[in-house]
Amino acid sequence: MNYSLTISVDSIDSDFHHTCKIDIKPWHFWAKKGYKTFEVDGTHVEAYWDLRSAKFSGSPEPCTDFYVALVCDEEVVLLLGDYKKKAYKRTKSRPALVDAVLLYKKEHVFGKKCFTTRAKFDHRKKEHDIVVESSTSGPRDPEMWISIDGIVLIHIRNLQWKFRGNQTVVVDKQPVQVFWDVHAWLFCSPGSSHGLFIFKPGVQETDSDKEDSSHNDESDCSGGSRYYSTQSHSKASQFCLFLYAWKIE
Repeated sequence: MNYSLTISVDSIDSDFHHTCKIDIKPWHFWAKKGYKTFEVDGTHVEAYWDLRSAKFSGSPEPCTDFYVALVCDEEVVLLLGDYKKKAYKRTKSRPALVDAVLLYKKEHVFGKKCFTTRAKFDHRKKEHDIVVESSTSGPRDPEMWISIDGIVLIHIRNLQWKFRGNQTVVVDKQPVQVFWDVHAWLFCSPGSSHGLFIFKPGVQETDSDKEDSSHNDESDCSGGSRYYSTQSHSKASQFCLFLYAWKIE
């Protein structure tokens, strides 16, 4: 199987967009360790990677025994993988003051009735198994099930009328918003388009929340003070999973 890694760097001051693509060949004589350099707004940027011992677990994304490092001004501005000591030793650069944050993940999966992936909704917690199953053919009305860690959290009956929707579920004591759009599964030819699923930690803002926010703004203008518990108003994870599910015959 062929793998590739793409590093994209966007300029803040201009529309410049640089992409560095790393192809991981399956050939036994191709060393899965390398180095590339490029420039962004006149600044020298270096990319290092070592995927020789990388292990995969049912996903095109390596899970252990690898590193990918991006270096600028002798600082490792982006570091992926668990071989951190090896990365710092090879790059001879200092760690960044702020760790990189995974904002979103896009994944394309293909199947007839079942689509699976894995994701972390909180980097401090374990990875979760996500399974989407569907029944869109036959004499019965179409249905869909969304399971996380083997537990069915969403069951949609009469999918022909509810092909778009959203629901909030609780995963490991954490609320997660789930959005779906499977119009293509029901009304397009197989393989021509995909169903889309979005998993976003946190709860959806309601109209009452917006009203409370506006009231809070008014009280702030009047000179009052308001204090919040950091425990009850902790920030939700910014991570978001986009799952593109392609139905094939």
